[in-house]
Amino acid sequence: MKNNEPEILPIRIYGDKILRQKAEPIDKMTPEVKEFLEDLTYTMYETDGVGLAAPQVGVSKRIFVVDAFWFKEGGKKDPVIFINPEFTEFEGVAEAEEGCLSLPDIYEKVTRAAKVRIRGLNPDGEMVSYEAEGLFARALQHEFDHLDGVLFVDKINKLKKIMIKKKLKDLASTTSKNGVNIGKQMHHTHKEL
Repeated sequence: MKNNEPEILPIRIYGDKILRQKAEPIDKMTPEVKEFLEDLTYTMYETDGVGLAAPQVGVSKRIFVVDAFWFKEGGKKDPVIFINPEFTEFEGVAEAEEGCLSLPDIYEKVTRAAKVRIRGLNPDGEMVSYEAEGLFARALQHEFDHLDGVLFVDKINKLKKIMIKKKLKDLASTTSKNGVNIGKQMHHTHKEL
């Protein structure tokens, strides 16, 4: 465990090549992984997310954190971390609007399973499983998709995708030659430091 306070990690924005890669599993829990979990969780809360996957902060590993209700529960934090997660059951269909920290200012309705069962390792390396529905189930599916290089805009209909094409192009235009995109806002933040 590190002695420092957790850090806010830069969020990778649409156009960044890491968001399209299939993430690698974690084969060993190390102090570095635990430190990363702290930073990932801290970053999710500091950026007002309900979930955050490792590829979104530039780490292509099969890890994500979700806390679907903290903003509705007066800021009570109860993060659920999944390492090497896998779904074991899907049930029903539900449609709801989604947004993503890697796609700022874009919100579209996405159809997903209404209820899911998922399992994965917790930060102590123990296998845990959850049954989820509603926003929790949606957040789990959204974050899991990031581990396979899938973004929620890949799941919307073609007409809606055409309608947001310019926004996507604008976001992608801030990608560097190396395929890294932390967006215009983050660039400004770094310059101010």
